[in-house]
Amino acid sequence: MPLQDHHQIVSVDDHLIEHPRVWQDRLPEKYLDAGPKIVEVDGKHLWHYDGNVFPTIGLNAVAGKPQEEWGMDPVRYEDMIPGCYDPAARVKDMDVDGVQAALLFPSFPGFGGGVFFRGQDKELSALCVSAWNDFHIDEWCATAPERFIPMCIVPIWDPVLAAAEVRRAAAKGARTVSFPDSPVPLGLPSFHHEAWEPFWNACEDTGMVISLHFGSGGYVPGFSFANTNTTGGELRIPDAPFAVAIALFSTNLMWSTVDLLFSGVLQKHPKLQFSLAEGGIGWIPYILERTDFVWERHRYYQPIDFHTRPSDLFREHFWGCFIDDVHGVENRHAVGIDRIMLEIDYPHSDSNWPNSRKRAAEVLADVPDDEVTKICETNARTMLNFPRVS
Repeated sequence: MPLQDHHQIVSVDDHLIEHPRVWQDRLPEKYLDAGPKIVEVDGKHLWHYDGNVFPTIGLNAVAGKPQEEWGMDPVRYEDMIPGCYDPAARVKDMDVDGVQAALLFPSFPGFGGGVFFRGQDKELSALCVSAWNDFHIDEWCATAPERFIPMCIVPIWDPVLAAAEVRRAAAKGARTVSFPDSPVPLGLPSFHHEAWEPFWNACEDTGMVISLHFGSGGYVPGFSFANTNTTGGELRIPDAPFAVAIALFSTNLMWSTVDLLFSGVLQKHPKLQFSLAEGGIGWIPYILERTDFVWERHRYYQPIDFHTRPSDLFREHFWGCFIDDVHGVENRHAVGIDRIMLEIDYPHSDSNWPNSRKRAAEVLADVPDDEVTKICETNARTMLNFPRVS
């Protein structure tokens, strides 16, 4: 059945490109020079922050460009369409695409704030985190409150500070926090470590969904790996083309899911909810089958929960997201029809913009109307506590 007018699309994974004044307008004067700012170098717009230079990766802003022009080279703002960095223009691009509401991840800070984690001046880093949250909630989302879903990032290097920022952002209206898909490549404690208890408690207390976006932990399969001899997870780059990494995106979130299912965190914090952003859903039935198999055979001598089947935990705590996953949709009931959501991924290279609604209709053509409604809209609104207003 094609998408009908009553089917609103709520995307749980899109991205914004921060405009050049985000931090210059919000940081204390003493930090303006070291804080993030755009500098023009050899005709390119480059972010300068804390003594380092960061390119605006072209592949993160390809909406509106033919595939033959895509690339990894830095781009200037005028080379992007305005919807990348202007919220009013983004609304128009969503209208063209047939998308009602969107959750937008950061770009310059990294999907989970890893750039600020690597900053040397942690006072500046913490201020940069709060400044991004204020920009996103008070400036970007406030432009169209019915269309943009507030998100936050946190100072991941300090679980107590992270918990405090969760509570501050929640009070401002944030519905979800972008968190590393694994803290381990960053040199931080794993999900199994009690250090994260203040953060888990804050998320439970505020109802803050934890969005685990592929690559937010700094590890890109097939493209980078953590140098375990270097504090902070310095990345070295092998010879594989980036196409390997793009094809393996979902494997990060397989790791995250299994890690959390066997961590004991979910039993201690029964209200926690995790969104698996840009991970696809076709792999989920296999992972649930495999984790149940391992649990059945190995729970008697392993330090894992004796009583709770991993697949049951998954359907209580996890939400799968897909952009274009025909196999996953065909096996949606093995995933759980109440736990599947749609992503648009604008303005990245996996996005189908401006034909996202058309492509979604093709992928969901054989899905009953009530299930289409859940996948396109109501599951996301339920997870994010973001009700339809009009």
